Amino acid sequence: MIINRSFVGASFLAASLFIVVSPVLAAEGKITPAEKAELHHDRQEIRRDKREIRQDRKEIHGDRKELQADRKEWVRDKQELRRDLKSGASKAEIAQDRKELRDDRKEIVGDKVELAKDVKELKSDKRELRQDRKEYRRDAKNALKN
Repeated sequence: MIINRSFVGASFLAASLFIVVSPVLAAEGKITPAEKAELHHDRQEIRRDKREIRQDRKEIHGDRKELQADRKEWVRDKQELRRDLKSGASKAEIAQDRKELRDDRKEIVGDKVELAKDVKELKSDKRELRQDRKEYRRDAKNALKN
């Protein structure tokens, strides 16, 4: 019984404090139209950055699949060269196979370099997005305080 009374008393106290403080909180919560526009612009920028990062991730995924397919093609070309060497194919055909292998290898190396650059760029974009989000939260908090 005593617990119920103390609970009810505490709840009345909390409710009365909330009613007294609520007009003060409402006055602090005003955001000016200029701040609102700036925050809206920041939200749009963050959404645009997220969309761009998602697109870059999909592109990197596709590049990795393409690189894997190029490696498989290179392995098949090596096997074909071995078969041609064992079967005693013409020198022109063997030279052609070796040229294809060199070209495939150059393509693979170029794709790996490009993929590494894309991954590095994606990491910097993610870092920039985190910074933008942090800045947005700070601006929103400051707008509510003013």
